[in-house]
Amino acid sequence: MEQSTNSSEQNNLFKGVLKEITQPFIDLFKASRALWGVNLSYLLEGMTYFGIVGYLVIYFNNYVKLDDIAAGQMVGIQTAGITLAMLFLGATVDWVGVRKSLLYALSFMLVGRILMTVGPNFATSTGMWSNAHLYAMLGILGIVLGYGIYQPACYAAVKQFTNEKTAAMGYAMLYAIMNLGGFLPGLIGPPIRKAFDSNGQGILAVFWVYVAMTVAGIIIVAVFLTRKTVEKAIQESSKETKEKIEADKKAEEEKSAKEKIMFYIKNFPIKDLRFMYFIFILIPVQTLFAHNWLTLPVYFSRAFTGVVQDNFEFFVNFNPILIFILTPMVAALTSKRDTYKMMIYGTFVMASPTFILALGPSLPTVFAYLIIMTIGEAMWQPRFLQWVAEIAPKGMTGIYMGIGQFPWFLTKVVTSLYSGWFLMHYAPEGLPPEQMNTEMMWLIYGFIAIISPIGLLLAKSWMIKGFKVKHEG
Repeated sequence: MEQSTNSSEQNNLFKGVLKEITQPFIDLFKASRALWGVNLSYLLEGMTYFGIVGYLVIYFNNYVKLDDIAAGQMVGIQTAGITLAMLFLGATVDWVGVRKSLLYALSFMLVGRILMTVGPNFATSTGMWSNAHLYAMLGILGIVLGYGIYQPACYAAVKQFTNEKTAAMGYAMLYAIMNLGGFLPGLIGPPIRKAFDSNGQGILAVFWVYVAMTVAGIIIVAVFLTRKTVEKAIQESSKETKEKIEADKKAEEEKSAKEKIMFYIKNFPIKDLRFMYFIFILIPVQTLFAHNWLTLPVYFSRAFTGVVQDNFEFFVNFNPILIFILTPMVAALTSKRDTYKMMIYGTFVMASPTFILALGPSLPTVFAYLIIMTIGEAMWQPRFLQWVAEIAPKGMTGIYMGIGQFPWFLTKVVTSLYSGWFLMHYAPEGLPPEQMNTEMMWLIYGFIAIISPIGLLLAKSWMIKGFKVKHEG
């Protein structure tokens, strides 16, 4: 009898867990056409962004003829510039709407990517401030302007197109889909690059593929996010009546430019010390994201031989496919957990495997690092983005996303300033792998990353008292 009772309890527990995992997916798949249009666009943009950024250090090495330090700094200008652009351009979606913002953003990025691709063949000189360098910098400018609008617009779209039942999974799926796009270049890039490497056009040939994907992204936004589908998605996701929505829209339109500016100034989050501490203490662990494109491509191509060296794109982009698989699952299992505790646990899990790489370059250490780091990322990163979007006052999601991402800008700047120096000293080009000292490099990076969970833990009581976020679990 006791065994039967225990078996029944176990079955009920299993059904409860299964429902907790599957129900958010079921709710999300009923979402609007407009939301799926955003997801498709984000998938293509994930492929394009990660596909290009993974080559940028090598692009500046081979085509512009810059050394590791200068190449890393150029990549830092793009990645940090994107985050800085969000600070100033994130409000675009609040002013012109999701559809126009996405079309403007993708158009800027299209121009920038074309300039970067044609630049090496049109340039007559190489080196710092040469023709090749100027083409690349103009291309980076287009990408920075576009992406500064694009990401805030996508997260604002999720906020508008989801409800309380679908919001958490909506944000998690957007993050996961972008990372699926980030994995696919590891499969697409190598065969194209190898086919054109003989004439020195390998990376540029891959870039042309991503130019075509940017065009496809523009078409998807134009087709899926029509004015009619956007309005329908907003109405379906809102608990408010159609009349209330129209009244709010009319009231917003009647505000003068001065009133809108004063509202933005009054509600800027920089006045909240807890908010500022929260976003800035994440900088140390976020350096690991920057190393994904600043350090890992060069590390895999120099410190390894054979399959890892020949297919470094796959290993660089292994993290995104894990994120695609794990993020929705983690979101479903932890959606009721306390946000701040998840931030502590997640950042600790993400930072800790960096010390594994300090054991030396090998396939086991690489896969252990990538898998454990990804689990940690899936635990905290989507929750952070959701939190920033949801605390924003009505009509200010874009600018809040921009402010919330500002420390990410600093992370990219700071990391790009020293990553090239570390590579030149611990993994210099031309030195046999067995004579390199990558162990010390990763040990130092591990000590940097672990500062974030320690900082979050030490400030826990102060932070929770200020935020007063209520969660079950």
